[in-house]
Amino acid sequence: MTVYRILHTEAATSFGGQERRIFKEMQAMRARGHHLEAVVQPDAELAVRLEADGFQVHTMAMDGLRAYGKAVMRIRRILRDGRFDVVNTHSRRDTMIGAVAGRLAKTPLIVRTRHLARRPNSLLSYTIIPHCVTTTSEFVRQQLLERRVDPDRVVTIYSPVEIKEPTDKGGLREALGLDNDDIVVGSVAVLRRPKGHPELIQAMLPLFQQNPRLHLVIVGDGEAMMPQLEALVATHSLHGRVHLLGRRNDVANCLADFDIFALATREEASGTVFVEAAAAGLPVVGTHVGGVAETMTVGESGFLVPLDDEAALTHALQTLIASPELRWSMGQAGRHFYQHSGRFTVDGMVQATEQAYGRWLAERRGGASP
Repeated sequence: MTVYRILHTEAATSFGGQERRIFKEMQAMRARGHHLEAVVQPDAELAVRLEADGFQVHTMAMDGLRAYGKAVMRIRRILRDGRFDVVNTHSRRDTMIGAVAGRLAKTPLIVRTRHLARRPNSLLSYTIIPHCVTTTSEFVRQQLLERRVDPDRVVTIYSPVEIKEPTDKGGLREALGLDNDDIVVGSVAVLRRPKGHPELIQAMLPLFQQNPRLHLVIVGDGEAMMPQLEALVATHSLHGRVHLLGRRNDVANCLADFDIFALATREEASGTVFVEAAAAGLPVVGTHVGGVAETMTVGESGFLVPLDDEAALTHALQTLIASPELRWSMGQAGRHFYQHSGRFTVDGMVQATEQAYGRWLAERRGGASP
């Protein structure tokens, strides 16, 4: 096996799905024997987590023109001194720094990873500066191909979903005062407007009226959205039916007490939360946006509904609420999809990454140019 020296760069300071992907990828590639380091901003949470896990982390400011020049030269020196094979960038800002540094250092392979569902505007950070691009879903890849990016230079590598076994099955229901016969629709996502929490509540209003044992549990934090959701619950007198739990560190326990997973997301590059729910044996309901369709076997492990089609969302949920047998069979299909597709496993991500790096490096060292 060829061992690579890889430097990741990330300009974001928060710790969301993109940063989680970087963290997991670095851990998994290190476990395979590769050498990995990272360049992040001084106040980035990713820096704290990587250093705690034993990675060498280089911190530097990336905001502003003065910081730009210093960062480019520092990363150039890191790449040269470390004799890195690959520099992998993740945001536009760090691409304009790290990839330029890679060009100056003559790093053999410069890769940009695209994590976002929105159609890219400028192609500068996808074509001219990096050599190649990886995307987190085929949907995102197709967006780049529509902009005439060379398909041989764009590869989809899905983010891994690591399944944790529940340690307190039944604990959530007990804490909420719910019986085993109550039906729980659950949602796990950060509380942001694009995640569609208000739309999910609206779609469930007629279902609450029809079924007094139906509950909606929303897991996730977000100071901006919480007051809006609380107001929606109060307006429709849903106290005791809609449970806003905020952030939880025991998502596996929450999933174990759900009967159905639903998220009316408005945009999603990949949607790995649907995979996590399906791997836990839950039928899933989502909106047909972004890469969500790639996270399930549509019609077998879950339902997709058109964006902003409230009636379709209500109908999909009602179909599952009315049939324990369908919930069970779809949940089993979801487990099978996760276990056998290999699409969202750590091994699948590592193999795809090694193959992409290996092919592109061989082409470039053999004289081929992107």
